Amino acid sequence: MKWLLLLGLLALSECIIHKVPLVRKKSLRKNLIEKGLLQDYLKTHTPNPATKYFPKETFATVSTESLENYLDAEYFGTISIGTPPQDFTVIFDTGSSNLWVPSTYCSSLACALHKRFNPEDSSTYQGTSETLSITYGTGSMTGILGYDTVKVGSIEDTNQIFGLSKTEPGLTFLFAPFDGILGLGYPSISASDATPVFDNMWNEGLVSQDLFSVYLSSDDEKGSLVMFGGIDSSYYTGSLNWVPVSYEGYWQITMDSISINGETIACADSCQAIVDTGTSLLAGPTSAISNIQSYIGASKNLLGENVISCSAIDSLPDIVFTINGIQYPLPASAYILKEDDDCISGLEGMNLDTSTGELWILGDVFIRQYFTVFDRANNQLGLAAAV
Repeated sequence: MKWLLLLGLLALSECIIHKVPLVRKKSLRKNLIEKGLLQDYLKTHTPNPATKYFPKETFATVSTESLENYLDAEYFGTISIGTPPQDFTVIFDTGSSNLWVPSTYCSSLACALHKRFNPEDSSTYQGTSETLSITYGTGSMTGILGYDTVKVGSIEDTNQIFGLSKTEPGLTFLFAPFDGILGLGYPSISASDATPVFDNMWNEGLVSQDLFSVYLSSDDEKGSLVMFGGIDSSYYTGSLNWVPVSYEGYWQITMDSISINGETIACADSCQAIVDTGTSLLAGPTSAISNIQSYIGASKNLLGENVISCSAIDSLPDIVFTINGIQYPLPASAYILKEDDDCISGLEGMNLDTSTGELWILGDVFIRQYFTVFDRANNQLGLAAAV
């Protein structure tokens, strides 16, 4: 009997899911609107989601992505770094792979308005001479790399490499509702070859399965979660459908087609799609998105947002994404975002060199509808209808 009890306890310990709650806050865009700064901001910043995945130039030690792509991010979690722990609000971003936070080495105004990691206050911090530079559309986040204990939920990830910023440029960081970014992409896209947090968790035996899952809710009371090391079936209905990863860098997959009312409107001969928790909207080629916006009757306002009459939502069709032979319908209630008295399209165009092929980004608009499992062990994504 004792052996049975021990085996039962061992099985339970092997199935522990480490859940990290995410809170929904005002996005950077909303903060800029409230301060009357969005129009000025957009004069000098041109958000284009494609720059995150296809930078104009890459170097061995430099990662290039556009922080403007986090303009609409709303879901954030808390981690701590150091001993004793210092807390930071971060984006859990499957579209990048580095962990970085502001530090006391940083004299930029943006750093002064956010929490800063102080290595002198941590007894477990180990410095390095390595530098980190992540280039954004209007400047660079430069810093140094160090090692320390990073706590994510109940997981204590010891000896984790991370970036400590020394400079942070522009308004983008200044009004951002987050301190830093925790990347959950593959190691191949990590700047300075820094080991990503999840890879370190798995290498240290801190999670029971080499996967994590994401549940995003539009209901603040229900709550949103990133779950490390397991899958909780209470967050979805039906069964998970598995899709092979086509590129082990971003969480990239092959999509069969996109249709409305049975008519293919994009991705006619299959295309690539990236499932990205760090992108709030659903993004695709400018021409295809423009056609969909016209189809649903959306038009741009003075702030560059595609608005639509709220009374029209009930009559709008589903947008159906067919992936690995399975249809994933996105109802208008998912792709039209209600903000106060306005209704705004959750679709966004991106300029992309067509020689690279048609690319779509399935961001939070999609993930809110479909519970997503990011399975590193088998290099596949699992999708099921979220509850």
